[in-house]
Amino acid sequence: TDAEVNIRKKTFTEVQTERLEQAERTVLIKCPPKLNEKKLLQYLSSHGNINSHFFFENRGIHALIEFSEKDSIASLQDAIGIPSAAEHHVVPFKSRLFTFTLKNPVSQAAEETPLHLSPQSHIPVKELIQKLCRADNISSQMYILLNEYQLTEENIKLRFLACSLVRDFTHAYFPDSTVKPFGSSVNTFGKLGCDVDMFLDFHDTRKHATKMKKGPFEMEYQMKRLPSERLATQKILSVIGDCLDNFGPGCVSVQKILNARCPLVKFSHQPTGFQCDLSVSNSIAIKSSELLYIYGCLDSRVRALVFSVRCWARVHGLTNSVPGTWITNFSLTMMIMFFLQKRSPPIIPTLDQLKELADKKDKHVIGGYDCSFVSDLSKIKPTENTETLDVLLGDFFEYFGNFDFRKNSINLRKGKEVNKPESSPLYIWNPFEQDLNISKNVNQPQLEKFVAMARESAWILQKEDNTQQMINKEPWGLAALLIPFGKSNPSKMKNRMKGMGSETIRSLLDSLKLNNANSLQKAVGK
Repeated sequence: TDAEVNIRKKTFTEVQTERLEQAERTVLIKCPPKLNEKKLLQYLSSHGNINSHFFFENRGIHALIEFSEKDSIASLQDAIGIPSAAEHHVVPFKSRLFTFTLKNPVSQAAEETPLHLSPQSHIPVKELIQKLCRADNISSQMYILLNEYQLTEENIKLRFLACSLVRDFTHAYFPDSTVKPFGSSVNTFGKLGCDVDMFLDFHDTRKHATKMKKGPFEMEYQMKRLPSERLATQKILSVIGDCLDNFGPGCVSVQKILNARCPLVKFSHQPTGFQCDLSVSNSIAIKSSELLYIYGCLDSRVRALVFSVRCWARVHGLTNSVPGTWITNFSLTMMIMFFLQKRSPPIIPTLDQLKELADKKDKHVIGGYDCSFVSDLSKIKPTENTETLDVLLGDFFEYFGNFDFRKNSINLRKGKEVNKPESSPLYIWNPFEQDLNISKNVNQPQLEKFVAMARESAWILQKEDNTQQMINKEPWGLAALLIPFGKSNPSKMKNRMKGMGSETIRSLLDSLKLNNANSLQKAVGK
C-alpha cells in the first residue's frame, strides 16, 4: 500500500525518534470488564485530543491511549486518585498506568459494547500449518507465515511505551537520559511475543560539545569518577534495577545480572506483558539493529525468508530461547543475509557497498571500529533479481547443506566466503567488530545437526509432489518443513545421517531430548 511505502522510506533514526516521542504522549489503562468504548473515549477526550487507541487482553482488558499533546496526560493525572490502602500500603509513585472501574457497575454494564482486541501473540504452529496448507504456492505460504508472526503496529507501540515507562525512572537520576529499544523490537525481524531489549542512553549529553566553544573558560561538570566504564554501568544498572523492583508498578521478577559480559537487568513488565532486558547503551548493537532494518526494508522477500527459516529452525530445535551451544536467531539471520548477498544478481548489497554510499552524517566510528553505512534507503539501488521465494527457500537449504564450514567463514562486509581465521565450527564475522565471531558459541554437533536438517529440508522440497499432497490433504511445501522430521518416516532420516560420527549422533539425540524437556518445561510453565 502507498501508506506502507511512505513508512518504509524513513530512516531508522527517524522512525525511532518518532515512536519514542509518541510513547511519551501515551498512557495505559486497565479497564473494567463491562466497558462502553464510546463512553471511555468521550471521558478521556475531555482531557485532550486522542490520536489513536487500541484494546488488548492481558489478564483483563487494557487500553493504550495516545494523546496528541503531552499536557493531556498531566490533566488526566490531576483527576486520578491514589488507591485506598486498606490491607496494603502503596508506594506513591505516579506513573502513566491507571486502573478504571465503573462507579455504578449494574446500570453501566447494560451499555457494554463488544471491543476489538489487538492480538499480542502469534498463533500456535499447529494452527499455522493448517493455514499454510490452504495456500496456493510456497511463496504465499511464506507471506502467510510472515503476516501471522511479525510485530503489529499496536505491539510496537506497546514496546516503545514499556521503554518510555522505564525512562520515567531513569529521569529521576539522569534527566537527559533516554531508554530505547534495540534488536528484534526495531530491526523489522521481531516476532510477536519476543522479549524487549532496551538500553539506557546518556549520549544526548554530547550535544553540548559545540556550545562549549564560546567564552573564555573551559567548563565541565564535577562528576563522580570510577576506575572503569564497566563499574559505572554496573552501579547505574544496580540502582535502576532496585528502583524498578521497589517502586515500579507492575515490574516483577527483577533480576540484576551485573557480572555478565554485557551487564543487564531482566524484569517482567506485567502491564504490557513483556519480558524486558535493560542494559546500558551499546552503540554497536544499535548499528546492527539499523543494518538489519535496512536489509528488511529493501525487499519484501528478505523478511519473508527470515521468518520462515527462523520458524523452521525453532521447530527442529536448532535455535532455543535459552543461551547455549545452538545457533542464535541473530547468527541465523546473518547467514540468511549472506545467502541473499550471494545470489546472482544479489538481492541485498554487502556492508562494504553500503559503506561506499555513506555520506558525512553517516560516519560513525565506535571504539575504533568503522561502523559507517548509508542511512537513506532511497540511495540504495533496488535489486534486479526476480527469483521467487520458493526458489530462494530451497536454495538456502541446498547452499548451507553443502557449505564447506570446515574451511570457510561467512563475511557480510565482503559478501563472500573467506578462510576461517580460527577453528570455531561456525565462523560468522561480526559485521562491525571485525575480530569477533558472532557464532563462537556454536559447537560441532549443533552445526552438524543444522546441516543435516538443511539437507533433509532441501530434499523434501525437491522430491515433493505438491498437487498430490494437496489432494491427499497432507502438509506440503513450507508446512511439510514445520513438522519435526522423523515423526512421519524415521527410516528416511537415517539414510541421510550416514557418514556422521557416532559422537555427533549421540549429542544430536541428547539435544533432541533436551529440546523435548525444554518444550515440556515451557508447556508446564504456561
